Amino acid sequence: MNILNCLYYYRPHYSGLTVYTERLAKNLVARGHHVTIVTSRYDDELPTFEIDEGVEIHRIPVAFFASKGPVMPTYGLKIAQLAGRHDLIHLHVPQLAAAPAAFFGRMLGKPVVLTYHCDLNLPSGWLNSLINMASEWASRLAVHAARVVVSNTEDYARFSRILGGKMEKVIEIPPPIEVLPVSDDAIERLNATIQLQPGQKVIGMAARLATEKGAEFLAQALPSVIEHFPGARVLYVGQYQDVIGEEAYAARLAPLLKELGAHWQFLGVLDDASITAFYNLCDVTVLPSINSTESFGMVQIESMMSGTPVVATDMPGVRCPVNDTGMGIIVPPGDAKRLAGALKDVLENPDRYQRSRDDIAAIYGTDAVTTAYESLFSSLLKET
Repeated sequence: MNILNCLYYYRPHYSGLTVYTERLAKNLVARGHHVTIVTSRYDDELPTFEIDEGVEIHRIPVAFFASKGPVMPTYGLKIAQLAGRHDLIHLHVPQLAAAPAAFFGRMLGKPVVLTYHCDLNLPSGWLNSLINMASEWASRLAVHAARVVVSNTEDYARFSRILGGKMEKVIEIPPPIEVLPVSDDAIERLNATIQLQPGQKVIGMAARLATEKGAEFLAQALPSVIEHFPGARVLYVGQYQDVIGEEAYAARLAPLLKELGAHWQFLGVLDDASITAFYNLCDVTVLPSINSTESFGMVQIESMMSGTPVVATDMPGVRCPVNDTGMGIIVPPGDAKRLAGALKDVLENPDRYQRSRDDIAAIYGTDAVTTAYESLFSSLLKET
């Protein structure tokens, strides 16, 4: 199969969406398919074209950014140029260009699969409000034009502003999760950098420092945790500086984090081996997301597959990994007091929240997810 993927950001940009797309693309290539990516050249240092482990990547120049969204006048033209030599168009939403791409694919008689990652919910402000409205309009049109819509969970789709009334088109395929085996040496190397003390309780969070991730509620919960576990410490993995569109959020959060001092440590973006070591060093990880921009939280499964329980918020999609595995606690979004209580419970009773890695991998592993997509794509092509 020849599969054309269209999305605004791709690797090396780090987000759940880009990691998801990269894993799926490379696994499809490994199974003998041809995968092309059309995305933004969000950083001028990136090449306009490259092939990465068999995945063909076309990066389109960005004229300017509207909040987090790259505006690329030639993006649609590149999709039109490439669509003819592909069997199927795979769109990743949200993106404003999804609507014309979906209708163009439909006109060409190409099956269009739309993976709906989340409802867009940008921070307040007149520009973001306009972008939210435009994104919702584009998503509704793209869903209408698509043959099939993939959602991480049926739970999220049912509560989505866009998908709730289109459930007849929706199928559930979870995101692809990979956790590399970790060596004692890798754990020791990371620990040498962090310098944890014996018996020190470690709370991990893996995310970009972005409004929807709710890091402030973890910061507000931490003093209560410290009262019970004086050495408790948050290790925060992910981009935390110069996050596109999140500069004001980082500035608001800075005074709160300063008060926590050594109890909060940013580690930045880690490579795959180090991120697995990070999960193994944590006693619990947290996903305190607060709005519908978060639809699942792949980091939850990465944590669970590493043997580390999770505290996550009770939101559509986000609550599914913990509810399905029992490997953690669900708390209301934006409730620092309940979050602190859940963290203390897990830290005091870690054995209560353990589950089999193999059982989790059988559902969420990249091979299982790739097989599901491969079957979907094949069935659509047989219908054309």
